[in-house]
Amino acid sequence: MSVSILIVDDEKDMLQLLKRSLEPDLRCRIETTSSGRSALQRLARDRFDLVLADIKMPEMDGLELLELIKRDNPELTVVMMTAHGNIDYAVQSIRRGAYDFITKPFDHETLVVRLEKALERSRLVRENQRLQEECRGNEVFENIVGKSAAMNRVYETIQMVAKNDLTVLITGESGTGKELAARAVHNLSPRSQKAFVAVNCPTVPENILESELFGYKKGAFTHASQNKIGLFQEAEGGTIFLDEIGDISPTIQTKLLRVLQEKEIKPLGDTKSISVDVRIIASTNQNLEDKIRRMEFREDFYYRLNVLPIRLPPLREHPEDIALIANHILEKQCVKLNKPLKKLSPELLETMRHYRWEGNVRELENRIMRGILFSAADEIKPADMEIGPAIDPASNTAKPNPGLSYKEAKEQALVRFNHSYISHLLSAHNGNVSRAAASCGLERQSLQQIMRRFNIRPEEFRNR
Repeated sequence: MSVSILIVDDEKDMLQLLKRSLEPDLRCRIETTSSGRSALQRLARDRFDLVLADIKMPEMDGLELLELIKRDNPELTVVMMTAHGNIDYAVQSIRRGAYDFITKPFDHETLVVRLEKALERSRLVRENQRLQEECRGNEVFENIVGKSAAMNRVYETIQMVAKNDLTVLITGESGTGKELAARAVHNLSPRSQKAFVAVNCPTVPENILESELFGYKKGAFTHASQNKIGLFQEAEGGTIFLDEIGDISPTIQTKLLRVLQEKEIKPLGDTKSISVDVRIIASTNQNLEDKIRRMEFREDFYYRLNVLPIRLPPLREHPEDIALIANHILEKQCVKLNKPLKKLSPELLETMRHYRWEGNVRELENRIMRGILFSAADEIKPADMEIGPAIDPASNTAKPNPGLSYKEAKEQALVRFNHSYISHLLSAHNGNVSRAAASCGLERQSLQQIMRRFNIRPEEFRNR
């Protein structure tokens, strides 16, 4: 699709000059018109990526034209220009929705750079609109969003695994959607009409977890006043999902190994075993092979679990899905929070693509919820979600986004300072946070809070 720009100026010599000089440098199609009314007619008839309009024009001036453009096409990128370099014009233009403001006479190279940034904003807007349409078009696999090659491999694996009735081990960092993947396996399996029972293993104390999983007989222990059916029996014919299996004790591992081998359980206090027909799906965010080497996880149990493995990639391995996932979350959370549907600004989408999502989709969802609640306008910006601009790790410098508010510009400067200062500090102390804090006069806890806020990881500065 070719890029097109509409230039509006009552000076015909200026129109010819701009068309002749900008077309080859921007590699785009440029149309010109000499009045605001004719510009509106052209915009009603043709699609343009950018409007470059003069402010001082007879009959309809540029500010009135800007208002009418934004009324009919609020997403269209508009850049204003004038020979009258008055700050009032700049303020009025930005308030009425202009992306940028350029004062005549302008340097050609500067103009090209500013217009390239404006065209990039138009591209991001179109991409956002496309992603929103895809979300409405049900581009979702069993409540999992993403269409990258990495996620398509996950979907293929889930579909293959679901057809079999063997044990599944789902691995992936925290927040990558391991329970969603487990539910997808269950929903696509022959067991889909039976129960799906999820157990968050780390949240249940060891002395209670055994009785929760296997049940108990009356009198098995103090306060056991009646028989209790365990979660394995509740999941009969269906699936039990053991979330974060790496955190369970060796004792529970041994008893689960028996379930995998014999397909039976023994409630606490009972002398008889009970046969169960349950598929086990387990998940972990830990490296179980490392835990085996440290004698913290049974090797035989691991190989019984890891029959059909599914690995969920972290967000940084498929950044092309971030905007699609974000728009899906946005629509869902606006309804859940009883808020009018908002939009993610093009600057925010670009920032999110380069942000290091340590908490993956869970962190992304939490940030978007924060943005929905904190944004005063109907468009969510980086400052509303409290994430900094894109960071170039090689130079520790920020890629500034044009057209920022004072609050956003200040946040960018703050991010640049903290990344530069703390990175040098940690490098000097080989990633040791305690020594780095002592050398700069901060408490260790205070420095850690700053590092968490600005997504700075001390391990990246060790052994440099």
